[in-house]
Amino acid sequence: MTRPARACGEPDAGPTRTSGSEGGPGKRTARKRRHRAPARPYWATDALDEVRRETWNDARRAGQKAVARELKGARYALWKNPEDLTQRQEARLADIARTNKRLYRAYLLKEQLRQVFQQDTPEQAIGLLERWLAWASRCQIPAFVKLARTVREHKVAIYAAVAHRLTNARVESLNQKLRLLMRRAFGFRSVEALIGMAWLVHGGLCPPLPGRPS
Repeated sequence: MTRPARACGEPDAGPTRTSGSEGGPGKRTARKRRHRAPARPYWATDALDEVRRETWNDARRAGQKAVARELKGARYALWKNPEDLTQRQEARLADIARTNKRLYRAYLLKEQLRQVFQQDTPEQAIGLLERWLAWASRCQIPAFVKLARTVREHKVAIYAAVAHRLTNARVESLNQKLRLLMRRAFGFRSVEALIGMAWLVHGGLCPPLPGRPS
């Protein structure tokens, strides 16, 4: 598909995120792109979905078809922020809280890690993260025990991100745009050609062209 032209000086919005079914190309691309930033909430979402899939598979193997169907349909209710849930999703989440304590505990772990990045002060965020680490380490849910170890490995970078509100998101976004540019061109003969095209597409340059009003 041909990308629509931008007006001169208009900032580039970057590549459109490809959507896909569960396990499809769009999801794999998103996961590859998003795992780099330290301890972002989607780490917990991935761990939560691992627990959901384990619970779903256990229900299928036990012949509990209705339970398995409900768990598969509850995926978005578990992923979404509480304030964004529909009434039907709230009902499904309430059912999980009543019937599947382990999965609901994983959901609460996901939500508390998300809250770390929404605190008003760095001190509050770091204090909440320390409490989350203590809880996740002893929760007896392998996916979150593993996540707690990963978060501890990146603790210095996480504390810096929380304290200064800085991440490498802009750098990673530009890297992704450059990779997309190289794919669209099937490669470049020289680094200079890539740099020139990057300036033209993402640098806001507007060279004079025949027939273009200045």
